[in-house]
Amino acid sequence: MKSAVETLNPTRVRLTVEVPFEELKDSLDAAYKKINQQVTVKGFRKGKVPARVIDQRFGRGAVLEEAVNDALPKFYTDAVNEAELSPLGQPEVDITELKDGETLNFTAEVDIRPSIEIPDYSGIEVEVDAVEVTDEDVEKSVEQLRERFASTSPVERAAEDGDVVTIDLEAKVDGEVLEDGIANGVSYTIGSGELLDGIDDAVKGLEAGGEATFTSELKGGSAAGKEAEVTVRVTQVAKRELPELDDEFAQLASEFDTLEELRADSRKRLENMKQYDQATQAQERVLEKLLELVEVPVPEKLLEDEINTRKHNLEHHQLGQMGLTLDKYLEIQGKTAEEFETETREAAIKGIKTQFVLDELVKQEKHNVNQEELTEHLMRRAASSGMSPDQFAQAVVEQGQVPLLVGEVARGKALAAVVEKATVKDTNGEIVDLEDEDEAEDETAEAPAEAEAEAEAPAEEKTED
Repeated sequence: MKSAVETLNPTRVRLTVEVPFEELKDSLDAAYKKINQQVTVKGFRKGKVPARVIDQRFGRGAVLEEAVNDALPKFYTDAVNEAELSPLGQPEVDITELKDGETLNFTAEVDIRPSIEIPDYSGIEVEVDAVEVTDEDVEKSVEQLRERFASTSPVERAAEDGDVVTIDLEAKVDGEVLEDGIANGVSYTIGSGELLDGIDDAVKGLEAGGEATFTSELKGGSAAGKEAEVTVRVTQVAKRELPELDDEFAQLASEFDTLEELRADSRKRLENMKQYDQATQAQERVLEKLLELVEVPVPEKLLEDEINTRKHNLEHHQLGQMGLTLDKYLEIQGKTAEEFETETREAAIKGIKTQFVLDELVKQEKHNVNQEELTEHLMRRAASSGMSPDQFAQAVVEQGQVPLLVGEVARGKALAAVVEKATVKDTNGEIVDLEDEDEAEDETAEAPAEAEAEAEAPAEEKTED
C-alpha cells in the first residue's frame, strides 16, 4: 500500500491511498463467505457455493463492493498511522479507481489536530481577589446557621414578613384549573422568594382560613412560562423564633463549646472557601493568558459539532429539567438570539482551543496520570453527577470513557503546572503562593485545575453523567 498526504489547510488533510489488489485477498475471502451464508443456490449446500457461481449469479461487483467496504477502514487507519496524523471525526472517503485484479485507489479527507507551538509562558502575570474575611462575613455565616435552627410556633394573627405559613394553592390558565396546578399543605416562609412572584403580597395580612387571588407567571410544570390566576388559602400561620446567640447555641449547632469557638471556625471555613475561589480564579485567568499566547486554528466541522452539542445539552437537558424553553431562558437572561449564538460560538472556540493547548502541554511535559489521581477525579465527578462512585465508575467503563477521564486529569495537571510558573498577585499587590497551604487547602488548589480543564473541554468529549 502507498499513501501520500496533502495539506488542505492547517486543520484538514487529504490522504491519497493506492492499494495493490492482492492486499484485498482477505477481504474478498470474507466477502464470499458472508454472501455464502446469505444466499441459497439450487444444487449447492448453504455456505458451500463456489466463488465462480456467486460471481455468475450475483455479480462480481457485489463481491467487490462488500470486500472494499470491509477493507477501507484498515487501509485508512494504516495510512493515518504511517503519516502520524491525529484525525478528528470521520473521514470523507472517495473511491477514485477500482480495477478488478489490479488496484484500489481512494482519497480520504479528514480534519486533524493542528500543529501547535507553545511559547515560553513563564512570564504570565494575573491578578486575583484577595482573601479577606470581615467580621460581617463571619456574623452572616453564623446568622445563616442560626436560621437553620429556628423553631416555629402557631399564632392566631395575620401573617407577617418572616412568618411560616401553611398554604393550599390552585392555579388556573385561561379559566381552567391545571392538572398539576393544585398543591396542598405547602410550607412557605414569607419573604424567602422561593415560590411564585406575588405570593408574598397575597398572603401578608391573611389569618388562618383566609384566601387571596393573584396573577403570576408559572416557573415550572405543564404551563411553565404562562400567566396563571393563582388562589392561595392560608391554613396556618406560624412565627419563626431564632435561638439566642450564646454558648448553648454553639453546643446545639456545632461541636464547639463556646460561641467564640464557633465564630473562629466560621472564619476559618470562609477563608478556605475564598482560597478555593482565589485558586479557581487564578486557573481561569492564567488559562486566558495562555490562550492569548498560542495561535490555535480551529477545525470548522469540529466547531460546528461542538456548537450543536452545547445547544442540544442546554435545550434538552438543562432547560428541559427546569421546564424552560430556549426562548424563555433568553428572556430571563435578557439576551437576544444573536447574543446567545455569539456567546455559544465563543465558548465553543475557547473549549476547543483549551483542549488542544493543554493536550499539547501534556505531550510535551509528559504528564502521566496514576491510579490514585484517576480515582480522586472519578470521586469528584461522581459527586457532581449525583451518582455513587460505583455507579459512575461502572457507567464510565461501560461507555468506554476511561481514556476521557484520564485526559481530563492530565489536562488539569498541565494547567496546574502553568499556574505554578505564573506570577499571581492579589488585589492588594501581594504575591499569592497557591502551594503554600495546609492539607485541606492543597486539595483546593488542585481541584480547580481539573475542573477548569474539564469545563473547557469540548462537550462531545465529556463523560455523560
